[in-house]
Amino acid sequence: MNNTVELLGYYGSDEVIACSAWTSTSRELDEKKKQRIPKLINMLWSNGHETPFEKGTVHFLVNCDIASHIHLIKHRLASINAESARYKELKEDKYFIPDDWDAHWQTKLADFVQTGNILYHQCIDALEPSLGRVRAKESARFFKTYNSQIQADVTFNMRAFANFIKLRKSKYAQKEIRDLAAEMLELVENIEDRPFKATFDAWRTEGTIV
Repeated sequence: MNNTVELLGYYGSDEVIACSAWTSTSRELDEKKKQRIPKLINMLWSNGHETPFEKGTVHFLVNCDIASHIHLIKHRLASINAESARYKELKEDKYFIPDDWDAHWQTKLADFVQTGNILYHQCIDALEPSLGRVRAKESARFFKTYNSQIQADVTFNMRAFANFIKLRKSKYAQKEIRDLAAEMLELVENIEDRPFKATFDAWRTEGTIV
């Protein structure tokens, strides 16, 4: 099955980020000051004043292959809680097949994964009497492949999200994580009323994202 991303929610906006920056002077807002928010946001980002951007957050539910999950957890500022085969037997046996492979190799990989999944479940049943359920589950995972899919609950603050998008939407990133990053970015940019419009404009002006 395909990797998927759902935007569960978000907190904050350009206004929240701006007010965080204005805390050192005055957070009082009037219409004239609100008009200054895009300029302030751009100034903050272009000068490396990134802490206020941590006051905005985006929250996703991701179903992805383990290889892409590893790319996610390498971002230390992301908060991630993922499905764990240590705590349960993975019954669904979800897996991802690259869509840019030819049909012959897609079939080969699918057959290989299905064989591994069968052995995974057989191994748990066979080892449980001697090793116990916990050790049987955690060690049987060695039959699971990098394209096995798991579900992850992922939260970024907007400063961390910029770093993630810059690195993982890059043409140098692996295709699977690049596709996920592009979808995440699109979901956040298309939130109704575009609460982070000035933030994205600043990121693009400075070349943080393209």
